Amino acid sequence: MSVIYLLITISIIVAVLFLYAFIRAVKQGQFDDSYTPSVRVLFDDELKKEENKIQKQNNA
Repeated sequence: MSVIYLLITISIIVAVLFLYAFIRAVKQGQFDDSYTPSVRVLFDDELKKEENKIQKQNNA
């Protein structure tokens, strides 16, 4: 039974460490990206055109 208490304690400590790392990364701006969402549509169109060309070449 003491092993369960030990494992629960360790898992809570690890979870708190991951939460701390996540909050720290958010505060430092690690996930801030204001440029990519505005041009993502343009990149998606280019990828679809390339896929269509590849499919047409494979079917021919």
